[in-house]
Amino acid sequence: MAIDRHVTVEHVRLKFAAAHMATLGDELEPLHGHNYLVRCRVDGALTSDRWVIDFGVLKRAVREVCDELDHHFLLQERSPLLDIHRDEEQWTVRFRTREYRFPVEDVVALPIENTTAELLAEYIAERVLVRLAAGGHVNLTRIAVDVEEMPGQASGYARDLE
Repeated sequence: MAIDRHVTVEHVRLKFAAAHMATLGDELEPLHGHNYLVRCRVDGALTSDRWVIDFGVLKRAVREVCDELDHHFLLQERSPLLDIHRDEEQWTVRFRTREYRFPVEDVVALPIENTTAELLAEYIAERVLVRLAAGGHVNLTRIAVDVEEMPGQASGYARDLE
């Protein structure tokens, strides 16, 4: 009989407000924002202390990533549809005849193709894993992250850990 052990943290300060412009097909959405909520689940074996991970440790890791994104414009730096340039003071984003300029300090440039909830969930999961690995949490076997854009509308990412 297989036994599944997991810890889930969600919503309590695991959130961020951010603006973005996702692409859909060959179109660009208007600039808009969301109050995102994040849920994170990790699976793993019990430690010698008889838990998968301390709730506080997992919450802190997720909260730190959310804080990096909070109150910023999320820029999909690898978008094939956007012409993106950065100088010392600003990011310039062009799409066809539209041009946007954002102060450098207001932008988080993400190494993703699009700022969809699916890719934001993946980005958050991978950043959380970096923090957990740095803390020596080697017993984890799976991570899953859901990003909710609005009530009843969420996307997720999950993967087994090697």
